[in-house]
Amino acid sequence: MSIHFAVRGEYIQLDQLLKATGLCSSGGDAHAAIADGQVRVDALIETRKRAKLRVGQQVAFGNEIVVLVAE
Repeated sequence: MSIHFAVRGEYIQLDQLLKATGLCSSGGDAHAAIADGQVRVDALIETRKRAKLRVGQQVAFGNEIVVLVAE
C-alpha cells in the first residue's frame, strides 16, 4: 500500500515522518525501527534517525511505502 505525504518546507526528518504517518506510535518506536534496519529510503536501508527526506523520495517500512510529495 502507498501513502502520499505532503512535505511542508524543505525536508522532513525520517523519525518524524514515521510518527506523522502513524507507521510508528512514538518517536522511540521510530528510532528502534530505524536502528534495527527495518526502514528503507529509496530502496536502501537507512539507519540515520534524523535523515533529511525531500520531495520525490520514497520510504518503505513493513508493507507500507510512503511517497513524499510537494505540499
